[in-house]
This record gives sequence, C-alpha cells and structure tokens, in this order.
Amino acid sequence: MALDFYTIDDFDLDNKTVLVRVDINSPVDPSTGLILDDTRIRLHSETIEELSKKGAKTVVLAHQSRPGKKDFTTLKQHAESLSKILNHKVDYVDDIFGSNARTAIEKMKRGDILLLENVRFYSEEILRRDPKIQSETHMVQKLSPLADYFVNDAFAAAHRSQPSLVGFAFMLPSAAGRIMERELKALYTAMDNVKKPCVYILGGVKVDDSIMVMENVLENGSADYILTTGLVANIFLWGSGVNIGKCNKEFIVNKGYCEFVKKSKKLLKNYGEQIIIPKDVAVCIRNKRAEFSVDEIPDQPIYDIGTETITEYAGYIRKAETLFANGPAGVFEKEEFNIGTDDILNAIASSNAFSIIGGGHLAAAANQMGLTEGISHISSGGGASINLLAGEDLPVVEVLRERATKKL
Repeated sequence: MALDFYTIDDFDLDNKTVLVRVDINSPVDPSTGLILDDTRIRLHSETIEELSKKGAKTVVLAHQSRPGKKDFTTLKQHAESLSKILNHKVDYVDDIFGSNARTAIEKMKRGDILLLENVRFYSEEILRRDPKIQSETHMVQKLSPLADYFVNDAFAAAHRSQPSLVGFAFMLPSAAGRIMERELKALYTAMDNVKKPCVYILGGVKVDDSIMVMENVLENGSADYILTTGLVANIFLWGSGVNIGKCNKEFIVNKGYCEFVKKSKKLLKNYGEQIIIPKDVAVCIRNKRAEFSVDEIPDQPIYDIGTETITEYAGYIRKAETLFANGPAGVFEKEEFNIGTDDILNAIASSNAFSIIGGGHLAAAANQMGLTEGISHISSGGGASINLLAGEDLPVVEVLRERATKKL
C-alpha cells in the first residue's frame, strides 16, 4: 500500500510553528513517581530534534497513562529527560490550551522546543469519536490558530481516534513524523510481500487483539501457522478441551474473556492444523518453576510454556520465511518464567526470516536481551501494529491520507 500522505520533507518548516504529537508514554515507578525507562522519549527525540534543526518552533503534544492509573501524571519529568537526550533545553508548561500555554507558544523563537501538559488531563481527549468531530474540540480550536503545521509521530497511538491525534489534521497542513513514516513503510512492505511459510507467534494478555489478528490472517490465507503462548495459549488450551485448572479458568473468567474461549473453539474447528497450542506448560508452585504435560496440569497458575513446546515452536520459527510476533510467552518479569520468551526471541533473532515484533513487553524483552540487531523490525506500538496486521484501518493514518488529498 502506498504511503500517500505528506512527510516532514514535504514542508518548509523554517521559523514556522509546528504542533507535533508524539507517544512518550513511559513506565513510572508507582512508589517514587520516577520514569523507569526512557526508550519512547529517545525514540521520538529523532523527529523533535529534526524539526528544531530545521528551524521550527516545535510544540510537543503527548500523553502519560490515563485517568485512574497510578502512573497518570504530569509531563514535567518527560521534558527534563528530553532536554538531556537532545542536549537542548525543552521548556515545559503545565497547561494544554489555556492562556499560559498559548502565551508560551506565542513567545517561542526559531528552534525552540516546548512540551505542553499531559493531553489526557483534558477530559475530551479520552473520548473516541469521529475524527471530524474531534476537530471541533476546544483543544484543537484553541491551538490550531497558533500553528502553521501539524506533524503526527505517535504511531503507537495510531489506532485511537482522539482530538490530539486526529483533530488537527482538519485544521492544519499535516504530515507524518519519522517514527510514523518508518513504522508504516516497514509494516506495509511486510504485509504486501509476505514470503511463505509465514508464522505468527501470538501471546501476552491482550487476547482480544490476538484473536482479531488470527481471524484475519487465517481467513485471508496470509498465515501458515500460528504459535500460541501466554494467556492466548491458555484460552486455546481450554477451548481444545484441556483442563487448565480452576485458578487459570477463574483468571480468564475474571478478565471477561469467556467469549474468546468460545471463539477459540470455532477457530480450532476451522483451522486446527494451523493453530499450534502448547504440549506442556510451566506452573508456579511456591514461587518455583514446575513443568507439566497439558494432560496433567495441576491447579496452579500457568506462568510459561514448557520446554517441549519451546523446542517445537523453535522448529516452526527456523523454517519460516516471514515472522510476526506479539506478546511475551509468559510472566517474563520473573526470572524462572522468562525461558519461553527468551528462547523464542533467540530463535527469531537467529532465523533467516524477515521478522517483525510488536511493541510493548516483547520489544522490551528483546532490548534487554540485546537481540534487536537480529530482528528486522521492532515496532514502537503493539496495539497499532497488531490492528494493522488484523486488517483494521488506523484512524490516524486514514486522516493523514485523506487530508493530503484536500486543500484546507
């Protein structure tokens, strides 16, 4: 699919005011409030630095978590971190579109960088509505007259239709930032040129995303095999008739995932030879790893796939020409239960296949293990990339594409 929208290269940004939406949502220590990992801030510093060096007055819009979460906080720390990464002062104002923010924007000079407050402090930012309606919100209406261009670099949030993500494109000439551009080029190229055999490895706890992808890629024939891990595997084990134990069933029920057990049965009935489920699992007994065949799983929490399964999955990975992976194989944060995730990532990195890993925990694990060089593309956004792979339109991309064909 052609990337038929504007990029930074299409506009003269010198001495122009540019609103740039990024996704620097970072893990925060709930006890200290300190940022634990600045990976996303470093990632987006590339676009922000380029805009500043092109002479733009760069106004950064971003979010951190969402209301009700312990890490829902201001962006003051993010501005300090970004200043250090860029070796360039990044001003911060604890306002989004009020008089303080607008005054700060009006006072900016060529090359300046200003980070506004967490856009999710504004209630309308949480609402998902039609993009055109989002352009009518107070945030968009108040900030647009102060800017010349809008640059969207927030690929990780591209599956969301919120004011700061889709609204400005109706008011300002808009372009994709470098991260957005690079992500879409890699994903569209991979989707348009899938080499066989194509293997998907789907795990983690976001079962709805994985099921959506499965339904799409199995129906359109783009996937030859799907290897299930994590909670996804537990649901398919239950759906296949395996007794996964009362505690694991209760976990699935409490997550509200019973409907996916039903869907798993249907998928197994229609595509049983292509959906590979574990032969053994690792459970947690008194904080220790214990492996059992799926025929004899005790009533203990399943924390990883077992050794026999890891070996079988590695065989599929070695034979693949194209690999898509999303979600860890288990509770990889606990050392005894990171074996499945580590071994699968090692198999992917050492394969000759074109490989893409979704963002989030699996990307973090690959970074920690130093395996990024062996993986073709590590996405900055798990939700966005998996929606794209599932055949869903990304609101942010659709708006960029649509507005590129129309004059404001």
